[in-house]
Amino acid sequence: MSAVEGPLVVGVDTSTQSTKALVVDAATGQVVASGQAPHTVTAGAGRESDPRQWWDALCAALRQCGDAAHEAAAVSIGGQQHGLVTLDEHGEPVRPALLWNDVRSAPQARRLVEELGGAKAWAERTGSVPGASFTVTKWAWLAEHEPEAVRATRAVRLPHDYLTERLTGQGTTDRGDASGTGWWASGTEAYDEETLAHIGLDPALLPRVVRPGEVAGTVRDSHDLPFSKGTLVAPGTGDNAAAALGLGLRPGTPVLSLGTSGTVYAVSRRRPTDPTGTVAGFADARGGWLPLACTLNCTLAVDRVAALLNLDREAVEPGGSVTLLPYLDGERTPNLPHASGLLHGLRHDTTPGQLLQAAYDGAVHALLGALDLVLDEDADRSTPLLLIGGGARGTAWQQTVRRLSGRPVQVPEAGELVALGAAAQAAGLLTGEDPAAVARRWNTAAGPVLEAVERDGSTLERITGVLSDAAPLLERETHTP
Repeated sequence: MSAVEGPLVVGVDTSTQSTKALVVDAATGQVVASGQAPHTVTAGAGRESDPRQWWDALCAALRQCGDAAHEAAAVSIGGQQHGLVTLDEHGEPVRPALLWNDVRSAPQARRLVEELGGAKAWAERTGSVPGASFTVTKWAWLAEHEPEAVRATRAVRLPHDYLTERLTGQGTTDRGDASGTGWWASGTEAYDEETLAHIGLDPALLPRVVRPGEVAGTVRDSHDLPFSKGTLVAPGTGDNAAAALGLGLRPGTPVLSLGTSGTVYAVSRRRPTDPTGTVAGFADARGGWLPLACTLNCTLAVDRVAALLNLDREAVEPGGSVTLLPYLDGERTPNLPHASGLLHGLRHDTTPGQLLQAAYDGAVHALLGALDLVLDEDADRSTPLLLIGGGARGTAWQQTVRRLSGRPVQVPEAGELVALGAAAQAAGLLTGEDPAAVARRWNTAAGPVLEAVERDGSTLERITGVLSDAAPLLERETHTP
């Protein structure tokens, strides 16, 4: 390991499945230590996690970083978006957190859209039309199904807020993560009083929204962590906004992230207001905007299909006419929260490898369909598509994205971009720099560029046709919450 040139900072990614911590040289971006610890997510009707295990995982990940973490001058936490964390008067969880991919609140989402002026009004006010992922719908679900939990709640937080508050003792969030709640208005950049009153949520229970570049607090006394008392704590942000920071993203450069969920997004100077609900009008962590489309079924769904077929995830085969819509957990894009997977076009000569390829095609199709809506009209369509996330280094994922997009694809060599973005945010506190400029100085987006190939329009048209024909069936594929 080369000598450290600058102060050390810690960036954290508390994701759906695990917490990862990186200790980074603020001058060079060199990762000098890292750690990771898993989470447990329930697999029943909903998707829930006990927030206390996020803290335990953070402590375990930092212990793996050794002495380097003790020397950190600043820390920042990026985290999974939308999760509803309810805390009692002692700061303890009232119940497990409802995670972003818990779709039980789909009925509440539909009702809230109708009751507060319709989709266009929601898009104009909050930047997004809320679906079951959004925190506002989860609070409405909780109020309807577990009113005793609502009565016991004295603070409402997002996952990254929860960990930041345990570090500092202060309830804070940032505009990037707040914009995914459904109760933060992108037009006024403040909590929306009408929405909060409608769902019966006292704004006093919500955290203060810290401005970009502002110090969220300092580490308080803690025997669980290696940080010194008084270590600076940055605002943190949601995972996609943190990854955008980690890439040093400039407006017009599209990102496709392949993880538990799939996302496509770009930084924009224009406030998004998509009344169809396909594009969420999130804020970024710097003062701009991060229009984003998200699917629930990405790498885990394709890996599940591979396991069912007893195939390695790379064992795809070309050809065939089979279409597989891998909506194993319902779906967000398109908005089919109670759908299940659908297989169409199966023939005697269909091979297992063709079935697996169809799962990849189905997962990528929805993301690419939203790409043009995410990008500004004047964006350069020849700009390479940045491919990130757990699936980005998989050959089958890379080739599927190239074939269905017709665009050049760049795969950044830097890993753990959410944690790197959080580290860049922490470094910005020390240097006064824009965190995205810090990441560009670290050259985090560097990686091989795969040239564009001819776009496979026939496969895209076939999937679109099957989806259109099957929409009534998919809508009926409901389960009892």
